[in-house]
Amino acid sequence: MKTSLPLPALFSQAFTAFTIEFDNEFEHQVPHRTTYHGFTPGFPRAPWLVSMAMWIRYMRHIPVADITAAELQSQIVISKKGLKTWLTRLSKWWGYLAIEGAIVRPTAGGLRAIEVWRTLTPLIEARWRERFGAETIDTLEAALGKLAPQLDPALPPYFAVLEYEDEKVRAARAQRKPRELTLPELLAKALLAFASEFDNESIAPLAACANILRVTGDEGARVRDLPRLTNLAALGVADAIRLLKWRRLGAVATVSRVKMLTIASAARLARDRYPDLAAQIEKDWRKRFGAETVASLRTSLEELAVGPLLRSLVPYPDGWRASLPSIDGLPHFPIMSHRGGFPDGS
Repeated sequence: MKTSLPLPALFSQAFTAFTIEFDNEFEHQVPHRTTYHGFTPGFPRAPWLVSMAMWIRYMRHIPVADITAAELQSQIVISKKGLKTWLTRLSKWWGYLAIEGAIVRPTAGGLRAIEVWRTLTPLIEARWRERFGAETIDTLEAALGKLAPQLDPALPPYFAVLEYEDEKVRAARAQRKPRELTLPELLAKALLAFASEFDNESIAPLAACANILRVTGDEGARVRDLPRLTNLAALGVADAIRLLKWRRLGAVATVSRVKMLTIASAARLARDRYPDLAAQIEKDWRKRFGAETVASLRTSLEELAVGPLLRSLVPYPDGWRASLPSIDGLPHFPIMSHRGGFPDGS
């Protein structure tokens, strides 16, 4: 199915779909706990269920043997404050790590999670090759592989969650020896590069334009309608609205007992400019990174499109997403939940 979606929306939908399928498989294979769905029978103290983001950013760096906090900080390139925050969550809150003094090691549940996480990216990639065709996935990976080395080396191949990086951290990442990136990492880096350029030219960031602002008219929008319109979870919508409020781009008021989001004139201008600005950046990318490379990206992502991707996201019957309405769309920009890194804000 062909689509005229902006290039960053295509990146977002592919990244989000890969993540959800990855997470569904992890949930199916690994004992875990959740807020509303209890725990895997027989494992009341299992780790808290988290998303792929926690694997890519943190847990893939945890060895079976001990590692010092200083060594871990160096490996993942993070500030001391950021490391402390996530060590607390991954240990005391979620149960994947045990910390004794300056030593970090995985718990029994953490070890099991690591064993499964290591298998999931190649597993989902293999499924995509079978489902969408090897040629489509090969084309996508080849184009992303040509694009990535031309992007800012300080950009991470993941979406940060509750992490505010300074220049020191970005400079340290830029100095790291490049490594081969997986498909979801390549998608994330490409989308972040696009967002960086967009945000430099727009009053409202791409994350806001592509999701909430895109579906909010001049008269506003009912807050209860936004999850359906944006394909974000209600908690993700709340996070997105907080961003608008913080930037003074939107406000929520109760009108006749209905919560309404209204947006400022600057936000309306940014919303209206969003499609043209995204198209202009894509045009610039064709000049800078190669017309064939960018055309291959768009073509392969359009081959996936919304319909085929959605058909691949049926959860296991015992999964938490099985209790929700069927997914009928994907976010046009990931909203990473601080409750575990889920890309639709869950």
